[in-house]
Amino acid sequence: MKLTGLVVLTALSLGVATYALIVYSLLPPGSLVHPDMRAGFEARPAGLYVHVLGSIVALALGPFQFWSRLRAAHLRLHRISGRVYLGVGVLCGGLAGLYMALHAFGGALSQAGFAGLALAWLLTGFFAYRAIRGRDATAHRRWMVRNFALTFAAVTLRLYLPLSVVLGVQFEVAYPIIAWLCWVPNILIAEVLFNSPRRRSVPA
Repeated sequence: MKLTGLVVLTALSLGVATYALIVYSLLPPGSLVHPDMRAGFEARPAGLYVHVLGSIVALALGPFQFWSRLRAAHLRLHRISGRVYLGVGVLCGGLAGLYMALHAFGGALSQAGFAGLALAWLLTGFFAYRAIRGRDATAHRRWMVRNFALTFAAVTLRLYLPLSVVLGVQFEVAYPIIAWLCWVPNILIAEVLFNSPRRRSVPA
């Protein structure tokens, strides 16, 4: 990945992580979401906060796993932050996200979309961990690319929601679509740009 793209990716990830940290530490759960979603957040604060915490950790640590110079200079730090990313960010955030997905606003379409995201996030994290435990660094890098593409759904979700408002699409219509749109294109783009057979050099 070129430096400009990596800087943009890092800035967007840290921006959303900072936003979530401020909002969910200072305001009651669901304060800034659509009124129809608020009741679900208020009814499940534990699941919400675990998911938010995991997502913040993943967004804050994930981009730096792809800075090759930083990794080369501080390999031990890379390994420690990778364990925290997978153990706290993906595992805790993904399990809580799966629980919250079962109660997502928008009915079965939204619930299936967010549940699919949570399951894919957990599975790609598991395969990334298994690969590095097996000393297969190439497979590990490729699974981590896929995994962070799913982590980045937290960013794309927050880009599509205001865009749907600008386009005049009703929230009840837009949200179930965005439940899929926020992550399916991400994983496809990751495969085409970074994990295709022609791209032997994968950032990590």
